[in-house]
Amino acid sequence: MTAPAPVFPADFLWGVSASAFQIEGSPAADGRGPSSWDAFTKEPGRIRDGSHADVATDHYRRYREDVALMAELGVGAYRFSVSWSRVLPDGHGQVNRKGLDFYDRLVDELCAAGIAPVPTLFHWDTPLALEEKGGWLSRDTAERFAAYASVVAERLADRVPMWITINEPAEVTLLGYGLGEHAPGRRLVFDALPAAHHQLLAHGLGVQALRAAGAREIGIAASHSPVWAASKDGADRAAAELYDTLTNRLFADPVLTGAYPDEGLAALLPGPVAEDLKTISAPLDWYGINYYNPMRVGAPQPTAPAGEFGGIEIPADLPFGIRPIEGYEHTDFGWPVVPDGLRELLVSLRERYGDQLPPLYITENGCSYGDGPDPTTGRVADVRRIAYHEGHVAALHRAMAEGVDVRGYFIWSILDNFEWAEGYRQRFGLVHVDYETLERTPKESFAWYRDLVKGGR
Repeated sequence: MTAPAPVFPADFLWGVSASAFQIEGSPAADGRGPSSWDAFTKEPGRIRDGSHADVATDHYRRYREDVALMAELGVGAYRFSVSWSRVLPDGHGQVNRKGLDFYDRLVDELCAAGIAPVPTLFHWDTPLALEEKGGWLSRDTAERFAAYASVVAERLADRVPMWITINEPAEVTLLGYGLGEHAPGRRLVFDALPAAHHQLLAHGLGVQALRAAGAREIGIAASHSPVWAASKDGADRAAAELYDTLTNRLFADPVLTGAYPDEGLAALLPGPVAEDLKTISAPLDWYGINYYNPMRVGAPQPTAPAGEFGGIEIPADLPFGIRPIEGYEHTDFGWPVVPDGLRELLVSLRERYGDQLPPLYITENGCSYGDGPDPTTGRVADVRRIAYHEGHVAALHRAMAEGVDVRGYFIWSILDNFEWAEGYRQRFGLVHVDYETLERTPKESFAWYRDLVKGGR
């Protein structure tokens, strides 16, 4: 017997998420410029299944169909991202009106369906023209981002009730510039730190630009994981603390406290850091959490690979190693399913930041399972996905009962889509997409979430 769903506040916001590069396709339609990910997918060996996102789920042409699915689902909000190079093909300069018109139509379609549009201004797809000039290693990119934020907000702020500046700056820094496994494919290790600072500066400048354009309810979507030391050994504990600093505190502390977590680390960052921190820590209306699983970390073992981060193998020459988390089920991505890790994370953030922590939203939580339509019935019986979300929603409710102020929950993702370096091998959607025909088939998890949302209203 399934346990009764926990009762949430009447105004709790239930939503779904997606990102432009992963679903839109149409990379050159209506004047869109190329992004760093367009270039990355064309480099041999970069994408595990050899695919690209030129079509993805064709959301650019099928957005009305997808909004209709969200209306059937009954969610209160859709978190999408704006393709920077669709609006500004070179990342700056002349605005591509046709590109901006697409997001204008999407916002109108959502509003007509009673779904709040929640745009993310940067979800990893840096305009290629800016990437070729240094990308996030260059301070200029942060300033270009603020100008871009102004353009989008001036067009959409009258109808958009909630904004996200940047999604997961940790992944762009670590996987894109540090380890080279994501676009732009640079392997700079600790020399990637300027990319962290410049994304944070872009966030702060973006907050200023959004507010000047009349935008309200502004936040950031940051990835966070509890970090478990592999043992009580001092070396393992020190390695786990370093990992926590680099993946959690390096990005949260500047935004929430106006300081980097370590003076030595701050000294490695470019520009007038003290002045920049005043901009980075501009007050937020809320803070977004992307949670998937905890990380178990220990001292490096030079004779073995250091483990995996988000499906990416970490080399052995780093000062920490990722250890497997045993005793839990795993998704098809190989990620451990630890629902209580979400409660642990939320409580620890409240304890760490106290009154400096604004209200929270879970801006991403989801799982990859490859279930497809039954050949006889056509149904997609993704019972593991339902169990995953039931567990995480219950853990979220426990955190709220312990006093953590959480205002909403967004499932990643509404559709199966292009999963970055994995290509089409991983399926996170509530809706199955046949990549040959692009037919959408709601999974049983779709019906489960529809019932949860209906019961929570």
